[in-house]
Amino acid sequence: MCRKHGISDATFYTWRKTYGGMDVTDAKRLKALEEENAKLEKLLAKQIVDVSTLRELPTKNF
Repeated sequence: MCRKHGISDATFYTWRKTYGGMDVTDAKRLKALEEENAKLEKLLAKQIVDVSTLRELPTKNF
């Protein structure tokens, strides 16, 4: 099966470990949650940069 789809055995077993026993709806929900989590992590990183920039502003002499 791995040869037929052009994937390695390690990839297959990783996918099986991650998605084994899940229904299609569960896998779709997991993917949606992972995408939402990635967006939230980017927003958090942006906010951290903004806050650190604002903290540095008063200490700089213009």
